[in-house]
Amino acid sequence: MASECQVMSNKQVILKDYVTGFPKESDMELRTSTTSLKLPQGSTGVLVKNLYLSCDPYMRGRMTKRETSYVDTFRPGSPITGFGVARVLESGDPKFEEGDFIWGITGWEEYSLITATQSLFKIHQDPSIPLSYYTGILGMPGITAFAGLYEICSPKKGETVYVSAASGAVGQLVGQFAKLMGCYVVGSAGSKEKVDLLKNTFGFDEAFNYKEESNLDAALKRYFPQGIDIYYENVGGKMLDAVLLNMRSRGRIAVCGMISQYNLEKPEGVHNLTSLIAKEVRMQGFVAFSYYHLYGKFLEMVLPHIKEGKVTYVEDIVEGLESAPSALVGLFAGRNVGKQVVVVSQE
Repeated sequence: MASECQVMSNKQVILKDYVTGFPKESDMELRTSTTSLKLPQGSTGVLVKNLYLSCDPYMRGRMTKRETSYVDTFRPGSPITGFGVARVLESGDPKFEEGDFIWGITGWEEYSLITATQSLFKIHQDPSIPLSYYTGILGMPGITAFAGLYEICSPKKGETVYVSAASGAVGQLVGQFAKLMGCYVVGSAGSKEKVDLLKNTFGFDEAFNYKEESNLDAALKRYFPQGIDIYYENVGGKMLDAVLLNMRSRGRIAVCGMISQYNLEKPEGVHNLTSLIAKEVRMQGFVAFSYYHLYGKFLEMVLPHIKEGKVTYVEDIVEGLESAPSALVGLFAGRNVGKQVVVVSQE
C-alpha cells in the first residue's frame, strides 16, 4: 500500500488552450505539480504510476471545443489524457490491486488518480511480450484493427484489401491480419521508408507513396485492376474519393479515421458517394470501445501470432514526458514510423 503521507513531484503535459488548425508543441506545456501517493478516503479509483503513453490521431479532435463527440474534449489548463500503460500503486477497486499492470485512459503525467476504472484492462503479464505493446497491438489500436477488419468487413480468402495510412499503429496490423486470411493487400504511406516497411517487414503484396501519385484514381487502378473488395479507411478526403471509384460490387469500407481532415477548419467534401449505390457498397464508421467486449477473443487470436512471429509490430519510441508534445504533433506531419509511444518510466 502507498505511504499515507508521501508527496511526490508530478510532471504533467498541460493543454494551454483550444487549438485551431495544425497543433503545435507550443499549444502544450510541461508543468511540475505535487501529488499524494495515497488514495482519497472512500475512493473506488486507482492510483497509478504511468509507464508508457500512447500518441493517437483521435487526440487531435479532443484539442478542439466541440459540443458533441464520442469522446470528451480536453480541458485547457489540465493534463492531457490518453491511452497508456501503468502500474497500480493503490486500489479502491476490487478488480485491481497494488502491483498490477493496467492499460486504458490515464493522464499525461507521472502519477494519475484514475476514477473511471470501468474502462481499464488488467494486463496478465508475459515476459516475452513488451508492456509497451499494450499501447498498440494489444491495446486500443489492436482491437480497432481487429473490429474494423473482421467484424465490419468480414474478409474472405482471395479478396482484395486496401489500407491507407498503412504503416501507422492500426494500418500495419490490418494489412498483416488480412494477409493471414489469404487476401491480396496493398497499403499506402507517405515516404519511401514507410513503403519499404510495408512490403519488407509487414508482408504487404504491394505499397505506394501517395505523395508521389498525381492521380490517386489511376494509382488504385494500377494496383487493383479488378477493383477493391475491402477498404480500411484512415485518411479521408481525396483518398476516399478515389477509392469510391474503385470499389467492387458488394465491397465493404470500415471508416476508422480521417487524418487528412482533422486539422482543417472546413473539412473537404466527398464527391463520389453515388458509387456506393449501384455497386451496393457498405460503408460503416465505428469506434473501438464499442468492441471492447471482444477483447478476450482478440487476444486469443493475436497472442499466438505474435509469439510465432506471424505478426510483426513496429514502434516509434521517444523517452520522457518532455518529448510527448513533439511526438503527438509529429503524427500529423507523418514523422512517426510505426506506433508512436512515449516512455514515462522504464521500470
